[in-house]
Amino acid sequence: MNKNIVILISGSGSNMAAIVETARTQRWQTRFGARVAAVISNKAAAQGLVWAKAQGIATAALDHTAYASREDFDAALMSGIDRHEPGLVVLAGFMRILTPGFVRHYEGRLVNIHPSLLPAFTGLKTHQRAIDMGCRFAGATVHRVTSELDHGEILDQAVVPVMPGDTAETLAARVLTQEHLIYPRAIEALLQKG
Repeated sequence: MNKNIVILISGSGSNMAAIVETARTQRWQTRFGARVAAVISNKAAAQGLVWAKAQGIATAALDHTAYASREDFDAALMSGIDRHEPGLVVLAGFMRILTPGFVRHYEGRLVNIHPSLLPAFTGLKTHQRAIDMGCRFAGATVHRVTSELDHGEILDQAVVPVMPGDTAETLAARVLTQEHLIYPRAIEALLQKG
């Protein structure tokens, strides 16, 4: 497997940064021949792009609103990704639903992190929905991406308690600390498998 990693973000890129830092500290380049080759965003103002560029990583921004259709945007995005010959394409807070053609193109190489314990609470507003349902635990899931939203093979999960008085924001912050641990761990496990 080609070990280049391309990470897609839409915002601050905290999961992307956790992956980049783990790749460095765990010596992925030496151990697996793996490196984060590029970070691409659908928002030019994404703070994660600034951070990635400061780390010496190639960056690009493609404004999805500049394309006539979702398919046109995904085609341009695929072209940008494929320039880096990715072995893995990592969705790290990339807030776009991808077309079936995009998912097919990267089948077996596309991973995502979702802020719930899948299969519970697919889609959006996961933290508020967990609180509203009276869940005692919430968490995050790293999974392979398939054409069905948030339903691919589970690669790793983390569980956090839902505390009395939690808001969606406080729960999200607690889950995010675990995302930063499990996402790099899941990617490293994939790299070890080759």
